[in-house]
Amino acid sequence: MWKQMKSFLLMNLGALFVAVNVTYFLSPNDLATGGVSGLSIVMSNVFPGLSLGLIMVILNIILFIVGFIFLGFRFGAKTIYAGFALSFMVWGLETYFPIQEALSEDILIQLIIGQIIAASGMAIVFHQGASTGGTDIIAMILNKYFSIEVGKGVLVSDIAIAISSVLVFGPAIGMYAFFGVILNGLVIDYALEQFEDNKEVVIISQESDEVRQYIVEKLGRGATIHQAKGAFNKEDREVITTVLTRKEYTLLKKSMTLIDEHAFITVHKMNEILGENFKRLAS
Repeated sequence: MWKQMKSFLLMNLGALFVAVNVTYFLSPNDLATGGVSGLSIVMSNVFPGLSLGLIMVILNIILFIVGFIFLGFRFGAKTIYAGFALSFMVWGLETYFPIQEALSEDILIQLIIGQIIAASGMAIVFHQGASTGGTDIIAMILNKYFSIEVGKGVLVSDIAIAISSVLVFGPAIGMYAFFGVILNGLVIDYALEQFEDNKEVVIISQESDEVRQYIVEKLGRGATIHQAKGAFNKEDREVITTVLTRKEYTLLKKSMTLIDEHAFITVHKMNEILGENFKRLAS
Protein backbone atom coordinates (compact mmCIF):
# COMPACT_ATOMS: atom_id res chain seq x y z
CA MET A 1 0.00 0.00 0.00
CA TRP A 2 2.81 2.42 0.89
CA LYS A 3 4.61 1.71 -2.42
CA GLN A 4 1.40 2.40 -4.35
CA MET A 5 0.80 5.61 -2.42
CA LYS A 6 4.39 6.70 -2.96
CA SER A 7 4.13 5.99 -6.70
CA PHE A 8 0.86 7.94 -6.86
CA LEU A 9 2.35 10.96 -5.07
CA LEU A 10 5.48 10.93 -7.23
CA MET A 11 3.40 10.69 -10.40
CA ASN A 12 1.42 13.77 -9.33
CA LEU A 13 4.61 15.60 -8.39
CA GLY A 14 6.07 14.89 -11.82
CA ALA A 15 2.88 16.07 -13.53
CA LEU A 16 2.95 19.25 -11.43
CA PHE A 17 6.51 20.00 -12.58
CA VAL A 18 5.39 19.71 -16.20
CA ALA A 19 2.30 21.84 -15.52
CA VAL A 20 4.47 24.60 -13.98
CA ASN A 21 6.61 24.68 -17.12
CA VAL A 22 3.58 24.81 -19.42
CA THR A 23 1.78 27.53 -17.40
CA TYR A 24 4.63 29.83 -16.41
CA PHE A 25 7.38 29.30 -18.98
CA LEU A 26 5.97 28.00 -22.27
CA SER A 27 2.50 29.49 -22.61
CA PRO A 28 3.41 33.14 -21.80
CA ASN A 29 6.13 32.98 -24.49
CA ASP A 30 4.06 31.00 -27.05
CA LEU A 31 6.64 28.20 -27.00
CA ALA A 32 5.06 25.05 -28.44
CA THR A 33 7.75 22.48 -27.61
CA GLY A 34 5.78 19.40 -28.65
CA GLY A 35 3.29 17.17 -26.89
CA VAL A 36 -0.33 17.92 -26.09
CA SER A 37 0.78 21.04 -24.22
CA GLY A 38 2.59 22.39 -27.30
CA LEU A 39 -0.36 21.68 -29.58
CA SER A 40 -2.66 23.30 -27.01
CA ILE A 41 -0.52 26.46 -26.96
CA VAL A 42 -0.85 26.71 -30.75
CA MET A 43 -4.60 26.07 -30.63
CA SER A 44 -5.17 28.53 -27.78
CA ASN A 45 -3.92 31.23 -30.14
CA VAL A 46 -6.26 30.02 -32.87
CA PHE A 47 -9.20 29.72 -30.41
CA PRO A 48 -8.54 32.49 -27.85
CA GLY A 49 -11.90 31.91 -26.14
CA LEU A 50 -10.75 28.55 -24.73
CA SER A 51 -8.33 28.22 -21.82
CA LEU A 52 -5.10 26.28 -22.27
CA GLY A 53 -6.04 23.67 -19.66
CA LEU A 54 -9.45 23.06 -21.24
CA ILE A 55 -7.90 22.57 -24.67
CA MET A 56 -5.47 20.04 -23.15
CA VAL A 57 -8.35 18.12 -21.58
CA ILE A 58 -10.24 18.04 -24.91
CA LEU A 59 -7.16 16.94 -26.87
CA ASN A 60 -6.38 14.20 -24.35
CA ILE A 61 -9.92 12.87 -24.60
CA ILE A 62 -9.67 12.80 -28.41
CA LEU A 63 -6.25 11.16 -28.38
CA PHE A 64 -7.23 8.49 -25.87
CA ILE A 65 -10.36 7.66 -27.88
CA VAL A 66 -8.23 7.38 -31.03
CA GLY A 67 -5.77 5.27 -29.09
CA PHE A 68 -8.48 2.88 -27.90
CA ILE A 69 -9.74 2.53 -31.49
CA PHE A 70 -6.37 1.83 -33.10
CA LEU A 71 -4.38 0.30 -30.23
CA GLY A 72 -6.89 -1.22 -27.85
CA PHE A 73 -5.84 -1.06 -24.19
CA ARG A 74 -2.08 -0.97 -24.75
CA PHE A 75 -1.59 2.07 -22.53
CA GLY A 76 -2.42 1.56 -18.88
CA ALA A 77 -4.49 3.36 -16.28
CA LYS A 78 -1.43 5.23 -14.98
CA THR A 79 -0.85 6.88 -18.34
CA ILE A 80 -4.51 7.86 -18.65
CA TYR A 81 -4.46 9.30 -15.13
CA ALA A 82 -1.16 11.17 -15.64
CA GLY A 83 -2.37 12.66 -18.92
CA PHE A 84 -5.54 14.07 -17.40
CA ALA A 85 -3.79 15.05 -14.14
CA LEU A 86 -1.40 17.24 -16.15
CA SER A 87 -4.28 18.84 -18.06
CA PHE A 88 -6.28 19.64 -14.91
CA MET A 89 -3.17 20.93 -13.12
CA VAL A 90 -2.53 23.39 -15.97
CA TRP A 91 -6.18 24.37 -15.83
CA GLY A 92 -5.96 24.89 -12.06
CA LEU A 93 -2.71 26.89 -12.17
CA GLU A 94 -3.90 29.26 -14.87
CA THR A 95 -7.24 29.73 -13.05
CA TYR A 96 -6.09 30.21 -9.46
CA PHE A 97 -2.45 31.32 -9.88
CA PRO A 98 -2.38 33.18 -13.21
CA ILE A 99 0.41 35.43 -14.45
CA GLN A 100 -0.22 38.44 -16.64
CA GLU A 101 3.06 38.43 -18.58
CA ALA A 102 6.23 36.42 -19.11
CA LEU A 103 8.59 36.09 -16.16
CA SER A 104 11.46 37.65 -18.12
CA GLU A 105 12.24 39.30 -21.42
CA ASP A 106 14.88 36.63 -22.05
CA ILE A 107 13.00 33.81 -23.80
CA LEU A 108 16.03 31.51 -23.96
CA ILE A 109 16.69 31.39 -20.22
CA GLN A 110 12.99 30.79 -19.56
CA LEU A 111 12.99 27.97 -22.11
CA ILE A 112 16.05 26.30 -20.56
CA ILE A 113 14.85 26.56 -16.95
CA GLY A 114 11.31 25.51 -17.86
CA GLN A 115 12.44 22.51 -19.88
CA ILE A 116 14.74 21.36 -17.08
CA ILE A 117 11.81 21.51 -14.64
CA ALA A 118 9.47 19.72 -17.07
CA ALA A 119 11.99 17.07 -18.10
CA SER A 120 12.67 16.28 -14.45
CA GLY A 121 8.93 15.87 -13.95
CA MET A 122 8.59 13.67 -17.02
CA ALA A 123 11.42 11.48 -15.77
CA ILE A 124 9.63 11.04 -12.44
CA VAL A 125 6.42 10.07 -14.26
CA PHE A 126 8.30 7.65 -16.56
CA HIS A 127 10.00 6.08 -13.53
CA GLN A 128 6.56 5.23 -12.11
CA GLY A 129 5.75 3.24 -15.27
CA ALA A 130 3.54 5.90 -16.84
CA SER A 131 3.66 8.78 -19.29
CA THR A 132 1.53 11.85 -19.87
CA GLY A 133 -0.01 10.38 -23.01
CA GLY A 134 -0.32 12.85 -25.84
CA THR A 135 2.14 12.33 -28.65
CA ASP A 136 3.11 8.95 -27.16
CA ILE A 137 -0.23 7.65 -28.49
CA ILE A 138 0.45 9.04 -31.96
CA ALA A 139 3.90 7.43 -31.85
CA MET A 140 2.43 4.05 -30.87
CA ILE A 141 -0.01 4.23 -33.79
CA LEU A 142 2.85 5.07 -36.20
CA ASN A 143 4.78 2.13 -34.75
CA LYS A 144 1.89 -0.29 -35.23
CA TYR A 145 0.95 0.65 -38.79
CA PHE A 146 4.19 2.01 -40.27
CA SER A 147 6.87 0.22 -38.15
CA ILE A 148 8.35 3.54 -37.00
CA GLU A 149 10.18 3.26 -33.68
CA VAL A 150 8.22 4.79 -30.80
CA GLY A 151 11.06 7.14 -29.82
CA LYS A 152 11.37 8.42 -33.38
CA GLY A 153 7.59 8.70 -33.63
CA VAL A 154 7.47 10.93 -30.54
CA LEU A 155 10.29 13.07 -31.93
CA VAL A 156 8.57 13.41 -35.34
CA SER A 157 5.28 14.40 -33.68
CA ASP A 158 6.94 16.95 -31.39
CA ILE A 159 8.95 18.48 -34.23
CA ALA A 160 5.79 18.72 -36.36
CA ILE A 161 4.08 20.64 -33.53
CA ALA A 162 7.11 22.91 -33.13
CA ILE A 163 7.12 23.60 -36.89
CA SER A 164 3.39 24.39 -36.79
CA SER A 165 4.16 27.13 -34.29
CA VAL A 166 6.20 28.86 -37.01
CA LEU A 167 2.99 29.41 -38.98
CA VAL A 168 1.18 30.86 -35.95
CA PHE A 169 3.88 32.69 -33.96
CA GLY A 170 6.60 33.32 -36.54
CA PRO A 171 10.04 31.81 -37.31
CA ALA A 172 11.85 33.22 -34.25
CA ILE A 173 9.47 31.60 -31.74
CA GLY A 174 9.38 28.47 -33.90
CA MET A 175 13.16 28.09 -33.69
CA TYR A 176 13.03 28.43 -29.90
CA ALA A 177 10.31 25.77 -29.83
CA PHE A 178 12.39 23.44 -31.99
CA PHE A 179 15.36 23.90 -29.66
CA GLY A 180 13.06 23.17 -26.72
CA VAL A 181 12.07 19.80 -28.24
CA ILE A 182 15.72 18.75 -28.53
CA LEU A 183 16.61 20.07 -25.06
CA ASN A 184 13.65 18.28 -23.49
CA GLY A 185 14.75 14.91 -24.88
CA LEU A 186 18.33 15.36 -23.67
CA VAL A 187 17.35 16.38 -20.14
CA ILE A 188 14.79 13.54 -19.83
CA ASP A 189 17.45 11.02 -20.84
CA TYR A 190 19.89 12.46 -18.30
CA ALA A 191 17.28 12.50 -15.51
CA LEU A 192 16.24 8.91 -16.22
CA GLU A 193 19.88 7.83 -16.02
CA GLN A 194 19.98 9.18 -12.46
CA PHE A 195 16.99 7.02 -11.53
CA GLU A 196 18.41 3.95 -13.27
CA ASP A 197 21.93 4.27 -11.91
CA ASN A 198 22.63 0.54 -11.77
CA LYS A 199 26.05 -0.99 -12.31
CA GLU A 200 27.30 -4.32 -13.60
CA VAL A 201 30.20 -5.33 -11.38
CA VAL A 202 32.71 -7.99 -12.46
CA ILE A 203 35.02 -9.31 -9.72
CA ILE A 204 38.05 -11.59 -9.85
CA SER A 205 39.22 -12.47 -6.36
CA GLN A 206 41.20 -15.10 -4.50
CA GLU A 207 38.37 -15.01 -1.93
CA SER A 208 35.65 -15.84 -4.41
CA ASP A 209 33.45 -17.78 -1.96
CA GLU A 210 33.46 -14.96 0.59
CA VAL A 211 32.67 -12.38 -2.08
CA ARG A 212 29.79 -14.48 -3.42
CA GLN A 213 28.46 -14.98 0.11
CA TYR A 214 28.55 -11.24 0.81
CA ILE A 215 26.66 -10.41 -2.41
CA VAL A 216 23.98 -13.04 -1.85
CA GLU A 217 23.51 -12.84 1.92
CA LYS A 218 24.37 -9.25 2.81
CA LEU A 219 23.24 -7.40 -0.31
CA GLY A 220 20.46 -9.78 -1.25
CA ARG A 221 21.50 -9.87 -4.90
CA GLY A 222 22.14 -12.71 -7.27
CA ALA A 223 25.41 -13.33 -9.09
CA THR A 224 26.75 -15.37 -11.96
CA ILE A 225 30.04 -17.24 -11.64
CA HIS A 226 32.20 -17.98 -14.68
CA GLN A 227 35.34 -20.07 -14.92
CA ALA A 228 38.26 -18.25 -16.53
CA LYS A 229 41.98 -18.73 -17.03
CA GLY A 230 44.64 -16.04 -16.60
CA ALA A 231 46.66 -15.14 -19.70
CA PHE A 232 50.03 -14.85 -17.92
CA ASN A 233 50.14 -17.70 -15.42
CA LYS A 234 47.22 -19.72 -16.87
CA GLU A 235 45.72 -20.17 -13.41
CA ASP A 236 42.04 -21.07 -13.17
CA ARG A 237 39.99 -18.23 -11.68
CA GLU A 238 36.36 -17.62 -10.81
CA VAL A 239 34.79 -14.49 -12.27
CA ILE A 240 31.76 -13.15 -10.39
CA THR A 241 29.29 -10.91 -12.23
CA THR A 242 26.48 -9.10 -10.44
CA VAL A 243 24.24 -6.06 -10.95
CA LEU A 244 23.92 -3.57 -8.10
CA THR A 245 22.38 -0.21 -7.35
CA ARG A 246 24.70 2.70 -6.57
CA LYS A 247 24.19 2.25 -2.81
CA GLU A 248 24.84 -1.50 -2.97
CA TYR A 249 27.97 -0.98 -5.05
CA THR A 250 29.28 1.51 -2.47
CA LEU A 251 28.76 -1.06 0.30
CA LEU A 252 30.46 -3.77 -1.77
CA LYS A 253 33.45 -1.55 -2.53
CA LYS A 254 33.97 -0.81 1.17
CA SER A 255 33.67 -4.48 2.08
CA MET A 256 36.11 -5.58 -0.63
CA THR A 257 38.90 -3.73 1.17
CA LEU A 258 38.36 -6.16 4.05
CA ILE A 259 37.65 -9.31 2.03
CA ASP A 260 40.36 -9.01 -0.62
CA GLU A 261 42.09 -5.69 -1.21
CA HIS A 262 43.96 -7.19 -4.17
CA ALA A 263 40.79 -8.16 -6.04
CA PHE A 264 40.39 -7.05 -9.66
CA ILE A 265 37.06 -5.25 -10.19
CA THR A 266 35.53 -3.68 -13.30
CA VAL A 267 32.33 -1.63 -13.23
CA HIS A 268 30.01 -0.93 -16.14
CA LYS A 269 27.11 1.54 -16.11
CA MET A 270 23.82 -0.02 -17.23
CA ASN A 271 21.22 1.97 -19.19
CA GLU A 272 18.34 -0.39 -18.45
CA ILE A 273 17.88 -3.68 -16.60
CA LEU A 274 14.80 -5.88 -16.92
CA GLY A 275 13.71 -8.85 -14.84
CA GLU A 276 14.67 -10.33 -11.46
CA ASN A 277 14.60 -7.65 -8.71
CA PHE A 278 14.79 -4.76 -11.14
CA LYS A 279 12.24 -3.43 -13.64
CA ARG A 280 9.44 -5.82 -14.54
CA LEU A 281 9.41 -7.06 -18.13
CA ALA A 282 6.51 -5.56 -20.06
CA SER A 283 4.00 -8.05 -21.38
